[in-house]
Amino acid sequence: MPSSDSPRGSARQPRPRAAGKFLFVDDRKLWIRGVTYGAFRPDAEGREYQDGATIERDFALMAANGLNAVRIPHTIPPRSLLDIAQRHGLRVMAGLSAEQYAGYLIDREGAPDVAAIVRQKVREVAGHPALLCHALGNEISAPLVRWLGHRRVERYLEQLYRAVKTEDPGALVTYVNYPTTEYLDLPFLDLVAFNVYLESPEAFASYLARLQNLAGDRPLLMSELGLDARRHGDPRQAEVLDWQVRTTFGAGCCGFFAFAWTDEWFRAGAEVQDWSFGLTDRARRPRPALAAVRDAITAVPFPKDGTWPRISVIVCSYNGERTLRDCCEGLLRLEYPDFEVIVVDDGSTDDTAAIAHEYGFRVISTPNRGLGSARNTGLRVATGEIVAYTDDDARPDPHWLTYLAAAFRRTPHAAIGGPNIPPPGDASSPTPWPLPLVARCTCS
Repeated sequence: MPSSDSPRGSARQPRPRAAGKFLFVDDRKLWIRGVTYGAFRPDAEGREYQDGATIERDFALMAANGLNAVRIPHTIPPRSLLDIAQRHGLRVMAGLSAEQYAGYLIDREGAPDVAAIVRQKVREVAGHPALLCHALGNEISAPLVRWLGHRRVERYLEQLYRAVKTEDPGALVTYVNYPTTEYLDLPFLDLVAFNVYLESPEAFASYLARLQNLAGDRPLLMSELGLDARRHGDPRQAEVLDWQVRTTFGAGCCGFFAFAWTDEWFRAGAEVQDWSFGLTDRARRPRPALAAVRDAITAVPFPKDGTWPRISVIVCSYNGERTLRDCCEGLLRLEYPDFEVIVVDDGSTDDTAAIAHEYGFRVISTPNRGLGSARNTGLRVATGEIVAYTDDDARPDPHWLTYLAAAFRRTPHAAIGGPNIPPPGDASSPTPWPLPLVARCTCS
């Protein structure tokens, strides 16, 4: 799979963008494989990330273990940190700390201009090539949300979202939510981020499915996952992180941030001593969890080992020359080891058949009998264990077939569908976004 990370030392990197359920850099998918970093004890001037030598060593070790992103949870990072991240091919999720000011929504007396504060923070890092996204805040507490009412909190976050976009229009913006306030309706966000700590694989997978429904057409990011090694032990921490990471990608998320890089953690004016969530200890000695994460991210969204069932992709078209070429381009980019494409030309009077032949696909031309007949025609000649249907005005995600096959392998379902994601702007225009996911298994 082609990497979407620019070479180390690159002076310019295209900015990430959200396209359907995933993040992309140019036309390459960007899987977030990240770790949270801090909070750390600030220096005498209150600056948290000033030890450049330590940051350099940490980021080098992250990159050496396959990580490509760092989340700074509670503060905007200095540009010096972003420069170090860029040198090591890491992208940074920057925190804007909206949760620290939410109490002023109760009593405005003496309240600062929070939007102006946010604009100033964003201005300090706007446009930096290592910036992944801005996070408006992290887990505004559920009791506070209930006290204020969800609509008041939603308006507050939308105001800050617009402040960010004023200063950095091309940046991605999210808010880090958690299960207790999942009901917050934030449709303006570019991607949906959740901190989720569940220690059962079944519960975790089920909750990710729920979150995908809440995320809708937007990417879903696991902004924190992990386990405390102090209470559960190093082997258990490694085991849980392994299946958390694999399940995250298998569920169609755009990536994850493991909590945390190190046991060194500073909150509420003191070093936190009674937990060990780090992939490394306080001396930056790797735990088994670091190796578990490294192994889990070697192949995303799924390991390529083993035998994958053959799939027959059937495209039925009637006078589809306007959009068929874009569909075929998407089919050529499918990343799957064993599939065929069958185009059923249902009595077209335009160049549908000629276009399909250009791409080397099998073409079956019939009199015009309608979509149902065309689909059955394709089914009769299909050689795959799984038959996947898509339309001539849709462009599939590169991993469409991989997700379909994986779902058939882990479930007893006989038919599986997925989201139809419309393009921005003119919906009649061909689009490179992932679109229909429809398939049925033909094996006994």
